[in-house]
Amino acid sequence: MKYVAQFSKVSFEEFYKAVKDAINEPTAYSIWGTIPLPVRATSGSAGYDFVAPFDITLRPGQEIKIPTGIRARIDESWVLKCYPRSGLGFKYRVSLANTVGIIDSDYYYSDNEGHIMIKLYNPIDGKQTIFIKKGEGFAQGIFSQYGITVDDHAVARRNGGFGSTSKSAK
Repeated sequence: MKYVAQFSKVSFEEFYKAVKDAINEPTAYSIWGTIPLPVRATSGSAGYDFVAPFDITLRPGQEIKIPTGIRARIDESWVLKCYPRSGLGFKYRVSLANTVGIIDSDYYYSDNEGHIMIKLYNPIDGKQTIFIKKGEGFAQGIFSQYGITVDDHAVARRNGGFGSTSKSAK
């Protein structure tokens, strides 16, 4: 195995910025204190399981952005790809709103500390409301290596999350 990354928590201040509209500060602090770093379930697992930081209710046709409280320092030429846990997709057709979450290595240095947000979507034709309990796995992240073209000259650095690479490339 090649070691290419390390998970850590974002600061409480960063976590609170992401949840303050839904959760009061004392509750957010107690949640932040219990968020575990993602782990693989078995030695043969490719995915690192992200757990729900609080109870989540996802009705048909609804999407929710979940602040994980986690960031990942990733070696250059590697990426973290995020997917819903296979059981959520297989049983309920729950998907990520952006199909696959891509966490680039330079995201770690963004103003938001590289806070990984995962947006789940329950399809409108889904027949049931999905309940995910605090501490239950809801997404998995897999590290993948990537290559670049021989004529690549990208030098811009990101500063932000969703859609920030198109802003920094200008």
